Amino acid sequence: MKDYITIIGAGLAGCEAAYQIAKAGIKVKLYEMKPKQFSPAHSSPNLAEIVCSNSFKSNLHTNACGLLKEELRVLDSLLMKIADKTNVPAGQALAVDRDAFSREVTHILESMKNIEIIREEISTLEPFLQDGIVIVATGPLTSDQLSEQIRQLTGKEKLSFYDAAAPIIEKDSIDFEIAFYGNRYEQERKKEETIEAWQERRKKQEASYINLPMNQQEYENFVQELIKAEVVELHEFEKREIFEGCMPIEIMAKRGMDTLRFGPLKPVGFTDVRTGKRPYAVVQLRQDNAQASLYNIVGFQTNLKFGEQKRVFSLIPGLEQAEFVKYGVMHRNTFLNSPELLKETYQMKNIPNLYFAGQITGVEGYVESISSGMVASLNAMKQIKKQEALVFPKETMIGALAHYIATKQGEFQPMNANFGILPNLPENIKDKKQKYSILADRAMEKLKTVMP
Repeated sequence: MKDYITIIGAGLAGCEAAYQIAKAGIKVKLYEMKPKQFSPAHSSPNLAEIVCSNSFKSNLHTNACGLLKEELRVLDSLLMKIADKTNVPAGQALAVDRDAFSREVTHILESMKNIEIIREEISTLEPFLQDGIVIVATGPLTSDQLSEQIRQLTGKEKLSFYDAAAPIIEKDSIDFEIAFYGNRYEQERKKEETIEAWQERRKKQEASYINLPMNQQEYENFVQELIKAEVVELHEFEKREIFEGCMPIEIMAKRGMDTLRFGPLKPVGFTDVRTGKRPYAVVQLRQDNAQASLYNIVGFQTNLKFGEQKRVFSLIPGLEQAEFVKYGVMHRNTFLNSPELLKETYQMKNIPNLYFAGQITGVEGYVESISSGMVASLNAMKQIKKQEALVFPKETMIGALAHYIATKQGEFQPMNANFGILPNLPENIKDKKQKYSILADRAMEKLKTVMP
């Protein structure tokens, strides 16, 4: 086997991976297509370019992304060090001077003797996979040529080019004085039961959906605010890819006041437990993880700005205090169907010398991408040294993300760090801040068990 590791892509994940490997005394060949070729969203020749928000999100211990940062700092993450060094005022969040951040990353990696940075576009992986270990960290805008190569390696149906995902919320933040469990038409098949008896029975059983009934006034107010809400401007190359089968909910709403009532909010087959009658409209939530701690809002793929999603979707009865762990998105995004393809080490199941890292794996967010680069690099080093693979505990945020992308059941969509993907605590703690603090403390203790 070659005495170096090849990394393709010098974004956040690729740069973190390169640093970790070089620091351990192993040579790295880091390929980056800029400045010879730029993606539609990139413009700087520097490595680790930040193209969207300059925020790395919360620094708080009781925030999921804050916990992930703590774990990465303990593991000596280069990019977390530089983010801390180049921070700008942002309250409890960690925000960076994006130009200073990418310049500093570029300077450090260029100065490391074990890293060779090669500025050229890679369109095929085959030469690198011949007796060598490869980490692909090409991001959500992987070039068409390389995307086609990855499709050939992974299977035609294993690579997505468009991310249309509905918001995901924490189940514990839903108001069950309003919400009720149940599948469409089930109530109509149980007419011999009172609504109270049916509701009590359903609370004790599993159901596919949680339902949020709306009266006419609630529905019309929601639709009016949805129509007025601010949206994210898509890139021209993204606009061409919106198609009728995946219409943003705000576009549907603009087609007429009753459009949503005959679409994703149709009330047919339900009874509003507050009135005993069919509701005017119903919003459905579908279970999104095995622990039933996360639910997605069915049919709510959207281009609304994140703040607007919080404001407008909180108008839905039962979601007034909803905690959003992931907001809805509709944008160009190349990502693998990772549960079928990757292990928790970010290693390909059927090509053991090939790893993926970054948003192409289905982790979503800056810090999450850094985390995947960390895990992929540590395991690539384990492999080149012929050592046992390193799987992070599921109780850590690093491990929970890796576990999620490797084992998610059902439809797979990219996921960011959130407490809903961690294993449940043995006791039920209602105070959210206390619960998150305990989960974070547990994560940091578990991280110690895999530290060198």
